Amino acid sequence: MNMENASSVTEFILMGLTEQPKLQLPLFFLFLLNYLVTGLGNLCLMILICLKSHLHTPMYFFLFNLSFIDLCYSSVFNPKMLMNFISKRNVISFTGCMSQLFFFCFFVGSECYVLTAMAYDRYVAICKPLLYTMAMSPQVCSLLMSGSYVMGFAGATVHTGCMMRLIFCGSSIISHYMCDSLPLLQLSCSSTYANEIVVSAVVGTVVIVSSLIILISYALILFNILHIPSSKGWSKALSTCGSHITTVGLFYGFGLLTHVRPPSSSFVEQGKFFSVLYTNVVPMLNPLIYSLRNKDVKIAVKKTLKRITK
Repeated sequence: MNMENASSVTEFILMGLTEQPKLQLPLFFLFLLNYLVTGLGNLCLMILICLKSHLHTPMYFFLFNLSFIDLCYSSVFNPKMLMNFISKRNVISFTGCMSQLFFFCFFVGSECYVLTAMAYDRYVAICKPLLYTMAMSPQVCSLLMSGSYVMGFAGATVHTGCMMRLIFCGSSIISHYMCDSLPLLQLSCSSTYANEIVVSAVVGTVVIVSSLIILISYALILFNILHIPSSKGWSKALSTCGSHITTVGLFYGFGLLTHVRPPSSSFVEQGKFFSVLYTNVVPMLNPLIYSLRNKDVKIAVKKTLKRITK
């Protein structure tokens, strides 16, 4: 990707979460702990899925990729964010800023589509169990996963490419801890109308397509569950969807709170708070959600711990 800048700004200053010096060091250790837990949790879940043969199913194939995306996603901005807590000058180059924006958009978009593929997987497992092996074959799963990454890459490329065409000639201070699209658009000296259209189109396509498929999948699942005569069948069907529903709720819920808000100064600090939940808390919680709410994962963890402690 060509990172040449047509504007006079060669670097940006990240304001970070807070300007209060007394909070910098405590926040550094807090977010360092968050980053370590996120990395360790997702990495352990990936290793567990690889090692345990009974987890070699389509559901866990998607979960492996979800953990991989969360691991990479949190690594896009966390190292720079941690450095900014302990450095005097919180500067990021234009190239670094655009790279951060690209990978942020890439992993967020990919995660949306992976969550969509997981919803489709649950639909087939509950509503079409006899066709599950054929409908969710390794080839189909690989195609769904490849499509998720390709769509994420396409959206990020369009989004970042349009951002790089803007001219930045005034203030270079980003009122955020990372290079997100909305703070960057506010700094542009040139017209941002085309960018706003592109952002709306890209984000709208990702959100509408993925959320619509997820809603339809769970509507069909609910319709199917209502026709299950036994309560045991109800419980089993709901347990297979519980972790995914929780993950989708957190991801989309915090995502909407982060990006859908009035463009006034009173909401800037609230926007940062919701961004922290969206970018730091959700990737940390995902492996915990699937570990605590999933019977297969809990059994695999117990067996692994027994082998280690022997």
